[in-house]
Amino acid sequence: MSRIGLIDYGMGNLHSVQRALQRLDAEVQPVRCAADMVACDGLVLPGVGAFDPAMERLESGELAAAIRGWCENDGALLGICLGLQLLFEASDEGQRSGLGLLRGKVRALPRRPGYPIPHMGWEPLIAATASPLLPAGCPEAWMYFVHSYAAEPSDPSCNTALVQFADAAVTAAVWQGAIGACQFHPEKSGQAGTDLLQRWLRWLAKRQPHQGGKQQQ
Repeated sequence: MSRIGLIDYGMGNLHSVQRALQRLDAEVQPVRCAADMVACDGLVLPGVGAFDPAMERLESGELAAAIRGWCENDGALLGICLGLQLLFEASDEGQRSGLGLLRGKVRALPRRPGYPIPHMGWEPLIAATASPLLPAGCPEAWMYFVHSYAAEPSDPSCNTALVQFADAAVTAAVWQGAIGACQFHPEKSGQAGTDLLQRWLRWLAKRQPHQGGKQQQ
């Protein structure tokens, strides 16, 4: 059984994410400070709301530095929704710097007639670079989205899935090193979302001896 640290900074859909992970037999540990990470095999960074208030809370609680340290030590992390956007260097939504774990910026979705913002609802993923989240040959997956912004990675090869919005294919999920993240909500995406979380947990179980917290002990 993997122990997952669920980062609690007051802006995440913690209950639904926790239940989704527990249904897959993961042990979930709330993470409110660096010390809570030590016994974890992987971290999940959820998020609902705006970029600047989220970064302010992470910085004021010293979680931002702890997350950076975890990932710099090859710790596994999964971001969800706003949690994906916070991994990047900056966002059109605010003025604060992001965590900077992935190079690139979060951009506002393009405004087009007939395409309301926020982009909300079920959409099929467009496969990009294969990853543990979405390996090659993975069946078509419809996921649930609620967002007004999308990441633009400096290195497009870190995109593991895209989603069509108006006339653009924008980032839906990323993977780089031991960091994965999805713009959609896997915990609200039925069986397809459950399957994605299960793939992440299985990947995590295979690499547990190399994760960040245990290396720091």
